[in-house]
Amino acid sequence: MRYDARKTAGYAPTSVRSGATAFVVATIGVALISICGLAAAQALYKYRGENGEWIYSDRPPDDGQIIAEVRSLTPSSSQSGVDVSYELVGRDVRLTATNQFHAPVELALRIESIDGLEYPHPDDPLHWVLPPQSDTMMLSLSILEGAVAPSLEYRYEYLVGDPDARHQPQQPYRVPVAIASDHPVSQAYPDAVTHTTRDSQFAVDIAMPVGTDIFAARSGVVFDVAASNFKGGTDAVRDMSLANIIRILHDDGTYAIYAHLNWNSIRVRVGDYVERGEYIADSGNTGFSSGPHLHFVVVRNTGMATHSVPVQFSGVNSSAVAPAAGQVLTAY
Repeated sequence: MRYDARKTAGYAPTSVRSGATAFVVATIGVALISICGLAAAQALYKYRGENGEWIYSDRPPDDGQIIAEVRSLTPSSSQSGVDVSYELVGRDVRLTATNQFHAPVELALRIESIDGLEYPHPDDPLHWVLPPQSDTMMLSLSILEGAVAPSLEYRYEYLVGDPDARHQPQQPYRVPVAIASDHPVSQAYPDAVTHTTRDSQFAVDIAMPVGTDIFAARSGVVFDVAASNFKGGTDAVRDMSLANIIRILHDDGTYAIYAHLNWNSIRVRVGDYVERGEYIADSGNTGFSSGPHLHFVVVRNTGMATHSVPVQFSGVNSSAVAPAAGQVLTAY
């Protein structure tokens, strides 16, 4: 799976093509599919500055300074993903989808070519919603009589989230900072600067210094984490995928994205259940970002597409506050 921890902060459907070609009744050649989409490795350099202070940088010193340490870093997004495999059971070829995410996944399958096998029923939509952490037997195709070298080539795409999910929070979201602290909103609907896509339309950017404690705005299950990125900037091509993020699935099937988190500060792991108000990370300036802030958005799968939804935060006396650019949010 490719994790696009970008300003838009949503998922795009991942498409994978595979084939089981020229297999016979006795044996089936298995094609391995790599879909984790890891980014290129990074390096962190540690050395002394002019005044003896420690400097950490993604570039080595250009003045010949002795380097104390070079640390290789790779993105820490979980290796969760979806795989479609097949096996021969008697004279049937069975296709099974394995969902490694701690979240439901929508999957659509398309037959590219088929020979010597029973074709799926034309009324079968070849579409499934896979439960979290599950194996789902999707199809069982019988080998036709007289087939010498039956073959099958297929393509599938998937997207995290149940398309039947509806945004139904039981209360306004908690402002994801320390209680009684104030932070200004630098971008929110409808005043969009970079939130110009459906998956970021209702995202909220909250300005704050690097290292500000971040708390869960709503309870849920952590299903995606990227924690080891340390670079940020405004080059979309270079910086888009370098944001540290946490994605948390809510009980109504929507999920929240906390993006641009500080390097090596995330305190939750994939599979953890977090409560509303639980400390999860520190804010940062990683990824495609022009300054330190928290990018917070709640999204849902609307059918192989990720759309953001409007959110309200808890205000004074349990009031509901709709975020707006220039507004100062206070956590209660």
